[in-house]
Amino acid sequence: MKKVLFAPVGIAAGLIAGIAAQKAFARIWATIDSEEPPQPDRRGVSVLKLTAALALEGAIFRLAKGLTEHGARSGFAAATGRWPGEEPAADE
Repeated sequence: MKKVLFAPVGIAAGLIAGIAAQKAFARIWATIDSEEPPQPDRRGVSVLKLTAALALEGAIFRLAKGLTEHGARSGFAAATGRWPGEEPAADE
């Protein structure tokens, strides 16, 4: 039941994280290079530059998604009193 109630919150958090990550990547890349980030479908792109751009973009997206999802779950738990996910394992 918790999963069903949390689903809309999780979807909204994911969308917000994606938008925030996209903007953060654009700002960070602008400080690294004056050109647009390289795209994998473009011919003649430096593999080293493409690798750096993709690694940075992936790290930013994962960080934004993880922090946003955790914050959404914390807010949901504060509002409902139930954590919508895995509980930590009990110490033996």
